[in-house]
Amino acid sequence: MSQLLCKNVSLAYEKDIIVEHLSFEVCKGDYISIIGENGTGKSSLLKAILGLLPLRSGEIIFGDGLKRNKIGYLSQQNPLQKDFPASVFEVVLSGCLNNKGMFPFYNQKDKKMAKSNLELLGMSAWIHQSFADLSGGQKQRVLLARALCATDHMIILDEPITGLDPIAIQDMYDLIQRLNQEMGITILMVSHDIKNALTYSNKILCLRKDQNFFGTTEEFVAAEKGKEGIL
Repeated sequence: MSQLLCKNVSLAYEKDIIVEHLSFEVCKGDYISIIGENGTGKSSLLKAILGLLPLRSGEIIFGDGLKRNKIGYLSQQNPLQKDFPASVFEVVLSGCLNNKGMFPFYNQKDKKMAKSNLELLGMSAWIHQSFADLSGGQKQRVLLARALCATDHMIILDEPITGLDPIAIQDMYDLIQRLNQEMGITILMVSHDIKNALTYSNKILCLRKDQNFFGTTEEFVAAEKGKEGIL
């Protein structure tokens, strides 16, 4: 059963079509990398799934217990995010806000979950430290813990390794793989890192200006062999 089904989705930025007639299915436990050149609508697609960008046409259907407010999200890094004036614990705890509706107050269950996710991602020792003082890799661990507080179904990540050093990059991939394989969390990730996308993903969504591709990693590699370009 599908957790998420995109049917004939088209997206536009102002008057320009950036994604057109896109259809694909996400099943529980998938690890899908979204790849493609700049300007093909990768980040816009994530925003549309999260309800942050309206569809020009088509529909996005949620199933198998997944709801839009039950999706964890790790966005692209930006300067404001890097200097966020809050403690590590406060940042992670804010991931529970998705499920609060009209009553944005944290309870003991929320606080226990935040501490548990910090421990899971090896950041318990930094719980009272300022988020702004962490390294790039540590910040991404904290933001991943925050995303976990919003979901036990699916995490959407938008280029989570940007700006990280090689050790932190490998650490991030290992953590994401653990969440996928050990906890059964579905991963939907935009990436420019083709090599690791092919290493870790079971499916590839390649957005192009001419013809999109969606299928298994093996099918994508077979389809790209002999072509000049992405591989």
